Amino acid sequence: MKQYLLSVFYVEGTPEMSAEETEHMMRETGRINDEMQAAGAWVFAGGLVSPEVATVVRIDSGNTTMTDGPFAETKEHLAGFWVLKCDDLDQALAWAAQAATVCGPIEVRPFDELSQA
Repeated sequence: MKQYLLSVFYVEGTPEMSAEETEHMMRETGRINDEMQAAGAWVFAGGLVSPEVATVVRIDSGNTTMTDGPFAETKEHLAGFWVLKCDDLDQALAWAAQAATVCGPIEVRPFDELSQA
């Protein structure tokens, strides 16, 4: 089985969710997680805190520098992810469609075959 990464995006400028909306999203995400686990697709998942707390570490000519903030200056940031075992891309896309109904945009990418050896 191939492994796929399903990434959840936070879009800067999107209105903040109410407590009720957040509770609904978390409950529905939990339900989807349970379905993934029951189907044997679940490998790992996690959410990330706001990109403002990120630290970027770079090595340039042997010198290490650390800067605050996300790596890329963009309006979309990775907010969370799933790593799933799926038979094929269609199965990964079906899981992504379920997740997108509660989490917003989902990017699906297969892991490189070499990294799964």
